[in-house]
Amino acid sequence: MLCKNVELPVNLNSRLQLLEPYPVEKLSSLFSGVTANPFMTPIDLSIGEPKHPAPDFINKILSTGMEGFSSYPTTTGCFSLRENITNWLSRRYQLKSLDPETQVLPTLGSREALFSLAQAVLDDTNGNGLVLCPNPFYQIYEGSALLAGAKPYFINTVPEEDFRLDWSSVPVQIWPRVQLVFVCSPNNPSGAVMSLDEWRELFRLSDKYGFIIAADECYSEIYFNEQEPPLGALQAAHQLGRDSFPRLVVLGSLSKRSNVPGMRSGFAVGDVKIIEQFTRYRTYHGSAMGGLIQHASSALWRDEEHVYSNRESYRKKFSLFKKIVNPVLPLNEPDASFYYWVKTPIDDQTFAVRLRREKNISVLPGSLLARDAHGLNPGRNFIRIALVSTIEETRNAAQRIREFVEK
Repeated sequence: MLCKNVELPVNLNSRLQLLEPYPVEKLSSLFSGVTANPFMTPIDLSIGEPKHPAPDFINKILSTGMEGFSSYPTTTGCFSLRENITNWLSRRYQLKSLDPETQVLPTLGSREALFSLAQAVLDDTNGNGLVLCPNPFYQIYEGSALLAGAKPYFINTVPEEDFRLDWSSVPVQIWPRVQLVFVCSPNNPSGAVMSLDEWRELFRLSDKYGFIIAADECYSEIYFNEQEPPLGALQAAHQLGRDSFPRLVVLGSLSKRSNVPGMRSGFAVGDVKIIEQFTRYRTYHGSAMGGLIQHASSALWRDEEHVYSNRESYRKKFSLFKKIVNPVLPLNEPDASFYYWVKTPIDDQTFAVRLRREKNISVLPGSLLARDAHGLNPGRNFIRIALVSTIEETRNAAQRIREFVEK
C-alpha cells in the first residue's frame, strides 16, 4: 500500500548550490518594494538585449526556409553555413587558412557554447583546477566553471589599469592549476578591447602552462570607428604566426551584430583538436542548430549592410547620451560594445534604487556583475547603462539622469 503525502528524497547535483542568482534576479530583489515614479514612462537600461529591429530581409528568408523543419539537424550543421561563417571571419579578420570542415562549428548563440565548452574541456579529478575570469564578468563564466568541478579565479579590471586584464597580477603558483581562461573582448561591461601585446602575453602563458583560451567576442561588431574595428583573437593569433590557433576557441554570435537574439545563432572556431572534441560532446549534448535557423544565419553572415546601419544607430545614441549626461556625470566612451560603464557619485546600488524611484529608469549596479576578490569588488560604485533602445528613449533617459544627478 502506498503512503500518501510522503516526500521522497531528490538527488540533485550538489554543485547547483554554488550558483549565485543571475544579476537580473539580484536587480529584481533590489528593486522589490521600490515604487517607481508613476508619472514617468519606465525606461529599462539594465539588460544587454538588442532592441533594434532585425533586418527586413530576414522575414522573407525565414518564410522560404520552412523545409528546414522536416529533418533532424546535424551537430556540425550544413557545410554552406560553416562556409559562410568562415568567409565572414576571413574577411573581418584578414585570415587565410580557416577550414570550414574542421575548425568551425555552429552553436546556439554564444551563451550555451561558452557554458558547454567548459564542460567539454575541463578535466579535474582532484578539485584543484582553476578557470580564470575577468571581474566584473558575464556570469556564465563562473557558473560553467563551478558545474564542471573547477573554481573561478578572478582578475579584477579597474579604471587605474584602463580596465585591462593584468596577467602579471596572477601569482606564479596559480598558473599551473589553470585549465581554462575566459576573456571577453570587447569587454562586458567596460567595452575595453584587448591589444596585440595583451594577446601575445596570454598566448605565451598558454604555451607555457597548457591552458585553453575561450574568447567571447559577441560584441565584436558594435564599435564606433569604421576604420578601426576591434582586434579579434583569431586576428591576433594570425598576426603572431599562430595560424593553427593552438588551444584557442573563439565564440561569436549574431545576436548583437544582427539584432536577432531570439534566433540563438552563433559559432565556435579555432583549434582543430578542440573543435573535434567539442563536436563529440555536443553530439551527446543535443545542441544542433535547426535547419531553418541555419538557412537564415547563412544569409545574415553574408550581408554587411545591415551591420553598418546598426553601428550607425549606436554611434548616434552614444554621442547624444554623452552630450546630455557628461557635463554632470563623466562618461568615457568604450572601445566597443553598447554599454556605458559609469562611475557613480554614491554607492552604485543606492544610485540605482533612487534613480528608479525618482526617474523610473532601471540601470544595473556594477557590484551585481562582480565578486569580492583580492580585497575589493571592482564593480562597486559603477553602473552599467545599456543603450539598446531607440534614439528618443535614449534622449529621454539621458535628460532624466542629468536631472537626477544635478539634484
